[in-house]
Amino acid sequence: MCRNIKQLFNFDPPATDGEIHEAALQFVRKISGANAPSTKNQKAFDRAVRKITTATRELIDTLDTSQPPRDRAEEAAKARARSALRFAPPPAIIFE
Repeated sequence: MCRNIKQLFNFDPPATDGEIHEAALQFVRKISGANAPSTKNQKAFDRAVRKITTATRELIDTLDTSQPPRDRAEEAAKARARSALRFAPPPAIIFE
């Protein structure tokens, strides 16, 4: 599950609240071991997601870097290229 959490800092345009919430949700799912909490644990689960979302937003907003922001489209294209290589079908073996 955690492989779905993407780096959110130093991008242009900056991370949205929705992206931060999704990362927090994935983190809580991983920590709790539950994709969806039971009714009994729903309030604790939601509270943890809210707190982590708030802490993550505060962290991103206060971090500083001397590096220029990365372009989201460019980084997405690089990720797609890596994925294409990783999941490419193996070469066919032809016997003559």
